[in-house]
Amino acid sequence: MRELNRIGVISDTHGDVAAWERALEIWGPVDLIVHAGDVLYHGPRNPLVQAYRPPDLAELINASQIPVLIARGNCDADVDQLVLDWPLQSQMVLVQTPYVRLVATHGQGMDKVEMVELAKRYRADIFIFGHTHVPVLEKVEGVILLNPGSPALPKGQEGPTVAVIDEKTVYLKALKEGRTLGQIKLS
Repeated sequence: MRELNRIGVISDTHGDVAAWERALEIWGPVDLIVHAGDVLYHGPRNPLVQAYRPPDLAELINASQIPVLIARGNCDADVDQLVLDWPLQSQMVLVQTPYVRLVATHGQGMDKVEMVELAKRYRADIFIFGHTHVPVLEKVEGVILLNPGSPALPKGQEGPTVAVIDEKTVYLKALKEGRTLGQIKLS
């Protein structure tokens, strides 16, 4: 098994093919992709994005040579699993690498206190969540809280965003121009 050196982090793609393709460009070479849920369906409260093509996004994800770990989001349904080869896992995904342990969940209904407590329970260095479509990168009580935002339906002033984790640092990236919006060193 090869060592994980870079992890691409994404959430709330909501069927947007262009967002997925651009995220791959922004990340560069990664060894693992962690998706914090809401993969294909746009949800009843969200508008359709220009590149809304859930079947095509499913094909791109299925064709990924990079392993994709997906925490089930509130817009993910059993029917989505019929078209995805990578499993929509439970509401939580745990990842252990030689340099970091992380937990990923969609995060709906959770506040920061609950996120930090859950991370500490699993001895995770990073707690990844989505749902709000607003990027977050901060350290609370020794735990890095990371919401990569949404590359498809952003609600933050930063616009579409994703994140990447390497052996030393967590980066929040603007999807359009690829610039780093924030970073936190791993301890």
